[in-house]
Order: sequence, then structure tokens, then C-alpha cells
Amino acid sequence: MNRVLANTLTSPYPTTIQTSLESYALNVRYDPSGRFLAAGRQDGVAVIWDLDTKGQVRWLDGHVKMITSVDWSQNSRYVVTASKDWNVIIWDLASDTELPRRKATVRFDVPVVSASFHPKNSQILLVLTSFELWIVDLRSEYKGQYELAEVFDDSDEEGASQRARNGFATARFDPSGKHVFVGTTSGTLLVFNTRTKTMIARHRISGAGIIRGLVFHPSGRRLVTNSSDRVLRQFNLPVYAPPTADDEYIEQELEPTHRFHDPISKVAWHNMSYSPDGEWLAGGAADDAAHKIYIWDLAREGLLASTLDGGRELLTDVHWHPSKPSIASTTNLGSIFIWHCPTEERWGAFAGGFEEVDENIEYEEREDEFDIEDEAEIARRKMLEEEEDVDIDSMIEPATNGASNHVRPNGEDDEDTLWALDDPDDDVKGWKLKVISDDDDTMM
Repeated sequence: MNRVLANTLTSPYPTTIQTSLESYALNVRYDPSGRFLAAGRQDGVAVIWDLDTKGQVRWLDGHVKMITSVDWSQNSRYVVTASKDWNVIIWDLASDTELPRRKATVRFDVPVVSASFHPKNSQILLVLTSFELWIVDLRSEYKGQYELAEVFDDSDEEGASQRARNGFATARFDPSGKHVFVGTTSGTLLVFNTRTKTMIARHRISGAGIIRGLVFHPSGRRLVTNSSDRVLRQFNLPVYAPPTADDEYIEQELEPTHRFHDPISKVAWHNMSYSPDGEWLAGGAADDAAHKIYIWDLAREGLLASTLDGGRELLTDVHWHPSKPSIASTTNLGSIFIWHCPTEERWGAFAGGFEEVDENIEYEEREDEFDIEDEAEIARRKMLEEEEDVDIDSMIEPATNGASNHVRPNGEDDEDTLWALDDPDDDVKGWKLKVISDDDDTMM
């Protein structure tokens, strides 16, 4: 209710910089609660910022080369960092030590481009290296590293030539975690089933070139791609059937519902991010002269609503807050800009009977307005209210039949979701972040 009221009083997208954090950051991500910010740095350190205090609360110092990506688990207890030093590290922010405990370290033979958590289980990772794509499963029953490989038809020359030139450029779990979407260097979008690790679809995107980035709509039914032709494309995704026994896959060309680009400057894009309600899209421009963020209104056919100018420090990354009109962007000098929408005070919102006036008026006092009520009368009235009977017979009781105990909300009873929830992690709500400082230790 409060969030709905706030949205009616503010702009749906940020308009100006609220604060700047000096962090030497290359990339940045809000945690799912929106209170903390993880920033990956050039020197191999990741910093956790508390946005309430604008202070650094944890340092994740474990890499020796630049951090290429950071990601949060669903309840913010774990952070995963990927680096060019060939390592992926999972950090436990609930640990008591000054340097957070490493829950796991996974080493590869080449630099790591990105690493992200499965949306429902932080023990499952999606890791993209310079040449390969892996699903890393840390659960005892499924433990292992599973490579995802594109399927080709070698019966014709086209399939053989595609195998030679195709490479993976970006990869993401969809919001359900059931599928992995991969953008390739040949302009195709591949879809894999997370549980079986088999390819279930290949979509050709005409004119896209290299697909450098993927971002999902909060509903999971839409997808935006960032391509080397300097165009952002939004697609409506089809419904994918479960994998078949003979590993058949869909061959289909996707047509974008919207195309976003700057027709004047022909600027490329570093990253993009949806608003929490999915009605707005922010694109971080790879402008070589200014720090620019483009905001498009998806409810109005993708109309450009605003262009945010952050000055001369060039943009490197952008991420929208998970619950309010705020954006975090990083610069080539390592600063983190927090964008917000300033609002003037509306005093009428603090009291229902309050009325704003343009000039002073003479106030007429009611006869009984400031009369002091008898305390005995107040106590008697409270006693009568406490003695009133409460109707508990008409309260709605939850279903108690046996079948309902096994049905999960939002269709989470299918095989793919149950596989991900098998052997769940300990990333549960209610954990406390212990902030280590020189003076004392505090729990947040």
C-alpha cells in the first residue's frame, strides 16, 4: 500500500544524481532487497555498500585481477564474484570474520567472463569463460561441472561452418531458473534446459551481429538483447516444452517487438536494465564523450522518455533498483552514481484534514476543540472495547487436504523447479549481516 502511494507522488524513473560513491568500481549490482550494493573493482576487490549509511560494510578481497561480474543470491546472504584470474568465489556475508568466509572457490583454465546464481538455489552457478559455458552444481548429489554445447547439423556444409565460427558471448538464467539463454557471436540466441543441460531452441535474430548482453523482463516473458549493430531489441519469448527423449530442438527466427537506438549518434550500449514493474527500460550508452542513460517508456510503444546526463565521466555499467525509481551507474574513473527522483514535500499527505493555502487566513476555533477529556472516561471506554466478543467462526481457514500440502505456489511443482529446490541452500530470510569496523561490531 505504501509503495503504491509513493509511486503516485514521484516520477516512475530517476531524473538526477542523488550521491556519488568513490569505489573504483567497474560493475555494480543492487541486492534483491535494494539496501546493499555490490561493486566489482579493477584491483580484484569487491565492495559491499550500505545505501542507508552510504558506507562500505564489507570488503571481498580474494582475486588478483579485475572482477568481471558480481551477483547476489535470492536473499542476499551470498555474493559470487568472477575474475580474469580464472577464479569464481562465493562469499558468505553472514560470517563473523573481517574477511567474509569463502563458501566455495571454483577454478577454471581460462579467464572468467561472468558468473551468476540460479534464481532459486545459490548452490547452482552459470559460468561463462572466454571459450566455454558451464553449469556448476555444488550440491552433494549433483556435484560437478557440466558444459553446455550448441547442437549442429553436420549433414550440410552450413552446419559445419557454423560450428567453426560460433562462440558464446553472454549467458543468463531466466527468472524461473528453468532455462539458460545464450547470445552467440553469430547473432543467434540459444536456449538450454537447466536440468538436462540440453539445447531446446535456437533463435536467429536478423541483422544482430554479436549478441553482447541479455536482460529479462521481471515476468520472464520478455527479453532485451544488446548487439554489436548498436541496437537494443525486445522480444516476446515463446513457451518452451519440456525436453524430449531424442533431444529435439526448435529452429525459429525471432522478430523484435521494439528496437531501441540513438538514430543521431549511433551510440553503442554497455548494459541495460528494466524497472521493477517492467514498464521502463534504461540503456547505458557507450558514449565516448559523456555519461548518458536513456530511459524508454515501454507502455507507449518504446517512446524515449528521458536522457540522463552524468557529466564527463564515461559510463561502464547500469542497474535499476529492485523496488523504486533509482538507478546505479558506474564510470570509467570508478565512481558509482546513485540516481533518484527528488520530490517536494506535500504537507497535505501527513494529515487527512490538512489543507495548503496560498495566504494566511483567520482560523475559527471550535468550542470543544481543546477540551481535556476525563481520563476515567477514556479508561472506561478502553475496557468496553476489550470486552467485545471477537467473531472467530467466520475466519477463513487454509485448506487442510493432503493434496494441497504438496502443491507449490506459482506452478512450482514441475520437474525442473523441483530439481532446483532439491537440497536447498541456507540462504533464508532473517540472516544478519555483521558489519566489521575498527571500533565495534554491529549486526544489520
